[in-house]
Amino acid sequence: MNITQIITEIEKSDPEFLQKVDSRREGIKSFNRFVGKVTLAALPLALGGLFKKSYGQTPSGVIDVLNYALTLEYLEAAFYQQGNNVAATLIPAGPAQQAIATIGSHETAHVNFLKAAITGSGGTPVNSPVFDFTAGGLFADVFTNYNTFLAVAQTFEDTGVRAYKGQAAALISNNDVLTAALNIHSVEARHASHIRQMRKANGFGDVKPWITGKDSGIGEVVQASYNGEEITTQAGVQITGINNFSISTNAASEAFDEPLTMMEVLNIVKPFIK
Repeated sequence: MNITQIITEIEKSDPEFLQKVDSRREGIKSFNRFVGKVTLAALPLALGGLFKKSYGQTPSGVIDVLNYALTLEYLEAAFYQQGNNVAATLIPAGPAQQAIATIGSHETAHVNFLKAAITGSGGTPVNSPVFDFTAGGLFADVFTNYNTFLAVAQTFEDTGVRAYKGQAAALISNNDVLTAALNIHSVEARHASHIRQMRKANGFGDVKPWITGKDSGIGEVVQASYNGEEITTQAGVQITGINNFSISTNAASEAFDEPLTMMEVLNIVKPFIK
């Protein structure tokens, strides 16, 4: 989760949030200017100031959203950190190690940013849960078997893309925010695709950069992350055979990703939390 997602979640509980920030109803432009004018290091404290400008004080609901985001970032950061800690024996040297190290550094930066944002907003960051990346033994060799490690990474990344898309509906009335969110979403999708390509490069079958139907390419143990992806209709329109074109069921499902709700995401990650 990132800054745009945080604002999206806040708007769900308070649709007038951006109006409170700027009474001229230039709220979204004001937000874009706000993000563009501060450095990354200063952004957490500036975010706290934005909330205080809006409400006089940061409401507990905002802190709850930030802590929810922080918990999810703890999960990913800890996963890649553990992988990088044993990279010499787990991950092939060269581009593979470099890619996982880069992803891990991104997740750590997200954690540190959110903790600073919560503190700067007058809240208290939640402590990191204790994680079990074996999911109770389902992935017992996650940090000793490279294939298993990549399979879990793929599940986390694919789930993240669908979770992010789940926020899009709340942005329909704010074109600038929607555009920014989709820009970030596309980068997250590239991360998921890169992990899939790493699996294929490691000789793990015909792994595609995208999802076909609801096939995870991993197994039933992660099926919840892929259920619903087999849908072949969009906005009530059947994609197979549309306008008399011969489009297969697989191609129709591959052409669109489906969103996951917050509750679905929480249920997916629950086995990884002790």
